[in-house]
Amino acid sequence: MFRKIVAIEPVGLLPAAEQKLRELAEEVIFYNDIPADDETIAARIGDADAVLLSYTSRLEKPALERCPAVKYIGMCCSLYTPESANVDIRYAASRGIVVTGIRDYGDEGVIEYVVSELVRLLHGFGEEPWEGEPREITGLRVGIVGLGKSGGMIADAMRFFGAEIGYFARSEKPWAAEKGYRFQPLDELLAASDVVCCCLNKNTVLLHEAQFEALGNRKILFNTGLSPAWDEAPLRRWLDGPNRLYCDTVGALGGEKLLAHPHVRCMQVSTGRTKQAAVRLSEKVLANLTAYLSEHDR
Repeated sequence: MFRKIVAIEPVGLLPAAEQKLRELAEEVIFYNDIPADDETIAARIGDADAVLLSYTSRLEKPALERCPAVKYIGMCCSLYTPESANVDIRYAASRGIVVTGIRDYGDEGVIEYVVSELVRLLHGFGEEPWEGEPREITGLRVGIVGLGKSGGMIADAMRFFGAEIGYFARSEKPWAAEKGYRFQPLDELLAASDVVCCCLNKNTVLLHEAQFEALGNRKILFNTGLSPAWDEAPLRRWLDGPNRLYCDTVGALGGEKLLAHPHVRCMQVSTGRTKQAAVRLSEKVLANLTAYLSEHDR
């Protein structure tokens, strides 16, 4: 059993999961706002031996080094690599702190968002159709940048509607070839696609000046990651052309400064935050906590 668990910000657990959490520790504290700085984070953690956080705060060395009792950090969000994490994984490892994260809990909502916005644009629901007259996804050339879980699901959804699928990833995927998805170098993929979906880990930037030149005009760009997939200056120049950019969150857009751009559509909500996603998130966070206790609480 943990001595004290502190959720330093809202972490999206269902009430039943919060109750279950109280059975895993002598004391559990939930904070319902986002901490402003490292000092606030350290004060909230205090003498806790377990910490929970979502993706909206960063837990780094300046705060952690003031909290010597911490043994476990549960990220109630995706964890792929140390570079993309909002926890200082390497410093935590140097202290022997176990850090866990979750995956594949909110992808379904994101895929529905991409399909919904693309259909609205192509058919002209609420605005002029993208090609001047309503058209289907059938025959659309869709390029996926980053063929992980969500990228693969978007590819499958687009293929269901009759799109032609190309992709770029760190390596070719045999399973993608079996589905008829074509692996292409990044610039070639961008040039050949009508629609590009960036499905990358946080803090991964692949679209630079040369990539926007390859992408060209009359293109539709989706970013489903948690942070921008581009350098801002070439993106701005590209947006001044006859193009369209879709993001669900301000974080994915790179801040509020582009919200008013006429070629940007940002929902300003996390489309992966559905009631079904909350169930999956809660189950996986609790599974990580209980697995840690099973291994260490002896």
